[in-house]
Amino acid sequence: MTRALTCSSAIGLVFLATSAGADVTPQEVWASWQAMLTSAGQELTVGNTADSGNTVDVTGVVVAFKDQMGGSASVSFDKLSFAANGDGTVTVTMPESYPLQMAFPAEGDGPGSLKLTVKQPGMKIVAGGSATETSYDFAAPSVTVTLDEITDEDGKVLDTKGDLTVAGMTARYLVALDGDKTNLDSSFQADSMQFNLSGADMEDEGGGRGTLALTLADLSGATKGTFLGADMMANMAVALNSGFTMDSSFNFGAMTMNVDVEEAAGPTKVGATATGGGFVLVMDKTRMNYGTSLNGGKFTVSGPEIPFPQVELAFAESGFNLLMPVSKSDSPQDFAFLTKFVDFTVSEDIWAMVDPGATLSREPATVIVDLKGTGKWKQDIMDPAVQMDGAEPPGELNSLDVTQVLAKAAGAEVSATGGLTFDNSDMTTFAGMPRPDGKISIGIKGANKLVENLIALGILSEDDAMGFRMGLAMFARPGAGPDELTSEIEFKEGGLFANGQRLQ
Repeated sequence: MTRALTCSSAIGLVFLATSAGADVTPQEVWASWQAMLTSAGQELTVGNTADSGNTVDVTGVVVAFKDQMGGSASVSFDKLSFAANGDGTVTVTMPESYPLQMAFPAEGDGPGSLKLTVKQPGMKIVAGGSATETSYDFAAPSVTVTLDEITDEDGKVLDTKGDLTVAGMTARYLVALDGDKTNLDSSFQADSMQFNLSGADMEDEGGGRGTLALTLADLSGATKGTFLGADMMANMAVALNSGFTMDSSFNFGAMTMNVDVEEAAGPTKVGATATGGGFVLVMDKTRMNYGTSLNGGKFTVSGPEIPFPQVELAFAESGFNLLMPVSKSDSPQDFAFLTKFVDFTVSEDIWAMVDPGATLSREPATVIVDLKGTGKWKQDIMDPAVQMDGAEPPGELNSLDVTQVLAKAAGAEVSATGGLTFDNSDMTTFAGMPRPDGKISIGIKGANKLVENLIALGILSEDDAMGFRMGLAMFARPGAGPDELTSEIEFKEGGLFANGQRLQ
C-alpha cells in the first residue's frame, strides 16, 4: 500500500503539472507551468524553447519525481506547444503518445518497476484565465495507458501485459497558485473505462495463466482542495496543519468483471456485475471521511475445487463509511461508522450442503451497523514521529449513538438502538474503561424458531440450546408478538442493568 501511495502521488503531481500551466499568453502559460513543476518538488529538464510571440514550442521535456522512500516517476514529452487563440485563451498541445516510467521502494511487497505508454489521440486542451488563477478544459475521444514492462523486486521482467482505456472523457480544472500552495477545483466525466490484464503465475510451476477484464460505464468524479509541495506532504500532520485539504469523489454506473485462470487442475472463472458504486475521500486538519459503495452486485465462481458447477452470490446494496478526527484536540470531535450489506443471497447449491430439506428460511440476509459519536485524540496520530506504545489509550470516547444495528438471516432478526455517554475521569468502575451512562434497546425476533431448526439439522445440540435459552432469559423479556423478545440494557449509577435488574 505504501508503494502504491508513493507512486500515485508522483503521477498525480506530474499530470497536475501538465494541466496547471494556463494564462492569457503562451509565455505566461509556460512560465506558470514551470513554476508549478518546481514548487511540487519535481525536476524539470528542457531541451529547447522556441518563442515566436503567439506560440511557444518546447522540446525534449522530462519531468521527474523522487520521494523520500526511494520511489520515483518520470514522464517524457517530445514536444509541448502553447498557442494563443486570439481570445484570451491558450491551446496546449501535447504529444499523442508519450512514455511514463515508475520505480517503487525496495521495501514491501509489489513490483519493482513499471514502463507505461500513454496514448491520447485527438486530445484538445484549452486554458484561460490569469497567471494566478487558471481555468482549464480538455476533451479526449480516448486515453489509453499500456503496460509495456513490469519487473519484480529483483529486476526480473514478468510475463504480464495490460492496458487501460478511458473513452469519451471531458474535464475541467480551476487551478489557483498561492505561493507554495495550489488550490484545485476539478471535475470529469467519461463514457466508459476498460481495463485488461493478463500474465503467468510466477508461483505456479505448472505454467498457470490468468486474464482479467473490467469495464465501467458512466464515470464521473470531482476533486477540490489545497495541495502542498512534496516536502510538506511527507509528514501528513504537518501538511494538515499547514493547510492541506482534499475533497474527492468518484462514481460509476454499470460494472462487469471477468477473471479466467488456467491451471493444471482445470479452469477457474470468476464473474461479477454491479449496477453502480463509488467512493469518497475527504481530509482536512479536523477530520477524515472515507466511504465506498457498490450496488446491485452479483458474483459467480466456478472451478475444479468447487463441488458443484457454479456458486452464485448477490446483494442489493453494500457500503462502508468512516468519519473520524485526525488531529490532537482538547475538545470532543464527531465520528461516525457505517457498514452495511443488504439483501445478501447465495445459490441453492450452497444452501443444500447444510440444509437439503429447506428447514431454514432462504430470505435474504442483511447486516447494518450505523454508529455515531464524539471523541478526541490525545496524540497527533498522523505524525510519523508519534509512537503509540499502548501504555495508555491514544484517545478518549465521549459519547456513542447506536443509530441502527440490524442482523437478519435464516428467519431470525436482532436489532438495537440507543445511546451512551462516557466519563473518562472514572476508569475504575468498569475495570479500565470509561464509565458509561445511557441505554441500549434490543429487539429479537424468531430466535426460538431458529434454535429449533438448528437442532433439527444437528447443528446445535439440546444442551447448547438450553444454555442459549437460559442466557436469553437473563437479558430479555417477551415482546409484543409471538417469538419476539425485547431487552433494555442500561448503564446508570455505576452499574449495569438489564430490564431493570442490576447485573453489576
